Amino acid sequence: MGEWSQFRPGDRAPNDGEYMEVGENAFHMGINNPKMITLKKGERFPETTNHNRKWKKVFRG
Repeated sequence: MGEWSQFRPGDRAPNDGEYMEVGENAFHMGINNPKMITLKKGERFPETTNHNRKWKKVFRG
């Protein structure tokens, strides 16, 4: 079973990393200046700025 790609406030981070706030339909509706956070594995995700938003891991490469 794979890792979830989007997380809700209160969920625990599956891995260390940077996470970005994304909209409910991020492909069509990008967020200007999205909120970015850095979490360690097991830390809880904070509240988003809008109840329809979630957190998504940022992959740099």
